[in-house]
Amino acid sequence: MSVTPRLVRRTTLVAAVLVAALVTGIAVLRAYNGGMPAAPTAVAPSVYPEPRFLLGDDGVHDPTIVEKPGGGYLLAHTGDNLRLRTSADLETFTDAGPAFPGGAAWTTGYTKGSTALWAPDISYHKDRFYLYYSASTFGSNHSAIFLATSTTGESGTWTHHGMVIGSSQGSNFNAIDPHLYVDDGGRWWLTFGSFWSGIQQISLDPATGLRSGAAMTALATRGDTAVEAPYLSKHGDHYYLWLSFDACCKGAASTYRTLVGRSDRPDGPFTDRNGTPLTAGGGTEILSGHGSVHGPGHPAVLDTAGGELLIYHYYADTGTPHLGINSIGYDADGWPFAH
Repeated sequence: MSVTPRLVRRTTLVAAVLVAALVTGIAVLRAYNGGMPAAPTAVAPSVYPEPRFLLGDDGVHDPTIVEKPGGGYLLAHTGDNLRLRTSADLETFTDAGPAFPGGAAWTTGYTKGSTALWAPDISYHKDRFYLYYSASTFGSNHSAIFLATSTTGESGTWTHHGMVIGSSQGSNFNAIDPHLYVDDGGRWWLTFGSFWSGIQQISLDPATGLRSGAAMTALATRGDTAVEAPYLSKHGDHYYLWLSFDACCKGAASTYRTLVGRSDRPDGPFTDRNGTPLTAGGGTEILSGHGSVHGPGHPAVLDTAGGELLIYHYYADTGTPHLGINSIGYDADGWPFAH
């Protein structure tokens, strides 16, 4: 069968239009931050990126995520008896129940009887999941950080191991918002803190996961202004201390924002891009409220095969909290940014 030049031109035009539409669709999906990651970049964007588009149960607050050894991901977040989520791909999340379905009676002296437990940190070491979490009430530093472990991470399988550190009205710190970091030398560090004198760090016994020694190091403070939710990560030769500044937990009126400082050691001292110590109020801003994304904060860093991800929560215009995920890039000077 012969083919006319007009038919060839028409077929070529239709094919070109389809290819253009496909490319545009992919660009839109990437701009919307869906499951398809954006191309790697070493240049920070001029505006803050939107969080990735997620499906399922993404209504979380104070999120922490770990990759499971058998594949997939386990997320824990603030909620009654601590709440769990699972995901196969970091795109769709499914409710997996509470960590403690029978309650956590050992915490109620700090929560005034409430079942709400705060700001967990989840990680995987020595063939088990470690879950550090907080018990407190708003405006009080009568608080405590506890440890539980599980071999599967499933609801109802968590074993209580006791209090790691507590604070009281006579303390100059607040024992909430824990994060465990295990350094290259096998040392265990617990970084924590909120308001009062700011962010603190203690060493842990790797054999028990509990406190080792009385030493406590101040890593960041803003005086009477809010700094909390620390997370320690490493990239290259530098350690990065991620923080939240300003007001959480006010829905769309929240002013939370995510900042970072850097050090050559996991125990500091940390400084920002301008050289200001974090103990003097320093911090380099990574993410702040923009458009319909309000109060992005309580950061965590998840290292995946595709690169590092910034994990956080934010509030929609309605005031509901959501899980936020963005890729992390590093500029020529080694400072991170979200994209």
